[in-house]
Amino acid sequence: MKILFISLGCDKNLVDTEVMLGMLASRGYEMTNDEQEADIIVINTCCFIHDAKEESIQNILEMAEYKKNGSAKALIVTGCMAERYRQEILDEIPEVDEVLGTTAYDRILDAVDAALAGQHEVMTADLDALPLPETKRLVTTGGHFAYLKIAEGCDKHCTYCIIPKIRGNFRSVPMERLLKEAQDLAEQGVKELILVAQETTLYGKDLYGEKSLPKLLRELCKISGIRWIRILYCYPEEITDELIQVMKEEPKICHYLDLPIQHANDTILKRMGRRTSKQELIDIVQKLRKEIPDICLRTTLITGFPGETQEQHEEVMEFIDTLEFDRLGAFTYSPEEDTPAATFEDQIDEEVKEDRQADIMELQQEIAFDKAEDMIGREVLVMIEGKVADENAYVGRTYRDAPNVDGLIFINTDVELISGDFAKVKVTGALDYDLIGELM
Repeated sequence: MKILFISLGCDKNLVDTEVMLGMLASRGYEMTNDEQEADIIVINTCCFIHDAKEESIQNILEMAEYKKNGSAKALIVTGCMAERYRQEILDEIPEVDEVLGTTAYDRILDAVDAALAGQHEVMTADLDALPLPETKRLVTTGGHFAYLKIAEGCDKHCTYCIIPKIRGNFRSVPMERLLKEAQDLAEQGVKELILVAQETTLYGKDLYGEKSLPKLLRELCKISGIRWIRILYCYPEEITDELIQVMKEEPKICHYLDLPIQHANDTILKRMGRRTSKQELIDIVQKLRKEIPDICLRTTLITGFPGETQEQHEEVMEFIDTLEFDRLGAFTYSPEEDTPAATFEDQIDEEVKEDRQADIMELQQEIAFDKAEDMIGREVLVMIEGKVADENAYVGRTYRDAPNVDGLIFINTDVELISGDFAKVKVTGALDYDLIGELM
């Protein structure tokens, strides 16, 4: 039987998808990208913000049509939206057969069996469970890079965020398990490991009594075949001198950190439930740049949080202009039910949120272009992603570029390059966020 799998949302959700795909493949199911020929359709949903929720609903409704017209025999919904709106999905969309919660994805084979048998039910598990099925993941990212989810859940409880209620409390994956998974990925040809979690910097605190990300990194660096290790979702307040030292000493670790800060005004940061002040954010950025001069820093911001004034927005703009993050994304505040911030007074009009987001992204575009121009003349190591169609050119990424969120570098050459290989390239030009280069 053929299965169509749709994965929505973040890279952490994608890891769950790949685990489920591995389990299904081990049972002998064949994967397809064609809705018309799928016997079973599985949608791994997201509901972090309103737009993600809308995308999930739209995908479920579209796939329900294939169940309704008889071409699909089973429709299964998993992931964050399934956890949050379990019974509502079954009640409102009768074509859905099975709903799997966020900690029950390891029961995907049971869900398929139940759906094919005509059952309609919700399968859930303890929200603080940590599924660790033995089946190897089916990597979907092209084979040269893969995400390694090192922890699940979050203990921070920011006032705007629903994650702890749908993903549970913070819990780390045992180190020996991660090392085995990383070894398996390396044997499959993965060259870049990208560490993800709701918060990577707290890794191991629950299991080992101390922050153990530096130790995990040192062990991962020993794995043959892995060339790059990239760290995402690092909360600024949890970055330690030990982590900085490991990044300096281990050549496999990319000088790249993703630091979600969300805002720069102390009043708004406090209302958000964040653990840092504006000055503390400045201090950690300056420290990272002093200790690792070529570090690339990425961050995310929320515009239009309840009560945000024009003056506070301008303070954020000044903060960005001063610190000049290499990479930055801004998102309009989305009031999520069952979060404290959704009940706050002084909610901001959508138009104002969007205007402030546009302000920030316009400023960041100028900064990013200047940063790209500063790269001209530098020699960089590039991972080749593939060939540009009908041209003697290849596309790749530098250590400064996480896949799917950052820029690319285009290399004009008659030399045949292979996807997944690394090449030394001299940067010769800049094109907005992207770079142009030539082989050394």
